[in-house]
Amino acid sequence: MSLFRRESSRAEDRFEAWLKRMHQERVLSGQTEPAGPCPDEAFLRGVARRSKKIRLSDPRIDHAANCANCMNRILAMRQSIRSERKKLALGLSAVCLVIVVGVIAGSQYRFHHRHTVGIAAPVSTTVDLWSTGTFRGAQPGQLQSVLLPAASVSLTIILPRFSTPGQYLVAVTRDQSGNGVVAEGIATAFASNGQEKLSVNLNLRSAKAGAYFLSTTDKQHQAAYYYPLQIRQSTPLTPH
Repeated sequence: MSLFRRESSRAEDRFEAWLKRMHQERVLSGQTEPAGPCPDEAFLRGVARRSKKIRLSDPRIDHAANCANCMNRILAMRQSIRSERKKLALGLSAVCLVIVVGVIAGSQYRFHHRHTVGIAAPVSTTVDLWSTGTFRGAQPGQLQSVLLPAASVSLTIILPRFSTPGQYLVAVTRDQSGNGVVAEGIATAFASNGQEKLSVNLNLRSAKAGAYFLSTTDKQHQAAYYYPLQIRQSTPLTPH
């Protein structure tokens, strides 16, 4: 009986997740017509954090659930919140690990780190997204995959047409929901030859070869875009 209940619960969860995803796709594609004006940033942040102060009877909830602009902002906020929480949890775990392991292996690690940094200069590369369509977590198969080495990368990104200047969070993640952050950095976009560009350093040396996502988040508008990314193992340098 308990096994049946667990299987039934899983089926219901999958069905609810499917309904939620279908509704979200309809909203983001502009197939819904929200009523009333967009709520302010504080209200949307409360929704993103699932604040208990937000009442489901509030008419602004119905608007946000059917407005493509509001939903995009909420999704971007949730991504940022999840990233902050994961960093906090990882930070607490790292403190305990450093206390136990640091005393034993500290000197060996520092020597190895200096040696690695000395022989492995950052790899400079440019990713051109100028003519690339931007998709907010949808239809990644239509985008050409970006290729980066598993190394310290000095990355220049040519942002898509109509991108705005300002600060951007650039990240490499394991999925297009912002989970499993492998590397990230903040950079300011600048105009060059009629294009918006940004430069950021990403440490991908510990990344395994495989499929990832390269994301750019406009910190001013909290709009996140994801691009398929392939990480390949870099060829090790031979010491002379």
